[in-house]
Amino acid sequence: MGVLITVLAVFAVAGLVLLALSVRNVQQYEKGVVFRFGRLLPDIRGPGLRVIRPIGDRMRKVSVQTEVLGIPPQGSITADNVTLTVDAVVYFKVIDPVKALVNVRDYPAAVSQIAQTSLRSVIGRADLDTLLSDRDHINAELKKVMDAPTEEPWGLRIERVEIKDIALPESMMRSMSKQAEAERERRARVIAADGEFEASQRLTDAAATMADTPGALQLRLLQTVVDVSAEKNSTLVMPFPVEMLRFFEHQSRDTGGASDGRVTHRITRSTRSSAVPEGVVIPEPAIPSPALPSPAIAPALSLSGERVGSGGKRIGSRAEVARERRDNWPTRKDAEESLSG
Repeated sequence: MGVLITVLAVFAVAGLVLLALSVRNVQQYEKGVVFRFGRLLPDIRGPGLRVIRPIGDRMRKVSVQTEVLGIPPQGSITADNVTLTVDAVVYFKVIDPVKALVNVRDYPAAVSQIAQTSLRSVIGRADLDTLLSDRDHINAELKKVMDAPTEEPWGLRIERVEIKDIALPESMMRSMSKQAEAERERRARVIAADGEFEASQRLTDAAATMADTPGALQLRLLQTVVDVSAEKNSTLVMPFPVEMLRFFEHQSRDTGGASDGRVTHRITRSTRSSAVPEGVVIPEPAIPSPALPSPAIAPALSLSGERVGSGGKRIGSRAEVARERRDNWPTRKDAEESLSG
């Protein structure tokens, strides 16, 4: 009886061991490939508890998740003979576990090697400007080059290939920075020239408007005075019309200068210096201000509002008023007689 119990216990333990060796747990993100005595079974085991033969069967689990593989920096020469270093990253996944296990020994290492060679090949066919400005085209071409030897024979799908960094030589970086600076300066000059052109057009329109409306120019002048005076300046520069100076010049020419008997007394420095020896200082002659007697000046306006001259006749224009005042202004002789009297 005791021997029977022992035999049963041994068989029970052996059954538990065989059961443990027969049960396999497959995760949701895995696929199970079973080999029986080294021969591939056609059925691929899905996720869950799967039972295989404890003797002769061997299960290999393959992950169907997307794997990320970094490509180490690769030195290459572009189509325009620029040496640079490029590194990238590859995203791939297993779509056929049987091919991934049977056709290739270590598919992650194989993907890494083919990614390096494809990266060098694609960079060698592209120039530097395309590599820097059109990354999407380079990534798509690199993915296309890697799909050909991996998808059909190895059961792998390259989902995405991205170029991470492009390391340029120092001399090339300095040249590119100078080029970018020159391009920015060119754009700034073009924008400034466009602004000057538009401003000149607006100023031309404003000048035409002010020429048609003289009051607008006066209002603009007053506004400028207000803007200048708002800054609490002690000096105010006012524009003086050149036409007014020309008016006084014509008036002086019409009246004949100082032909009315008035004396103009001027002593120049050159005259005094030629007649006086060195070291002698001659004071300037003091010309007393003339006392203007009230009867000598005739009023330009009468009480009735009419302009009346010294002879009692009416004066119409401002030029006649100025001539009347000049003719009746006391001369130097009248001033000396008034002072001596």
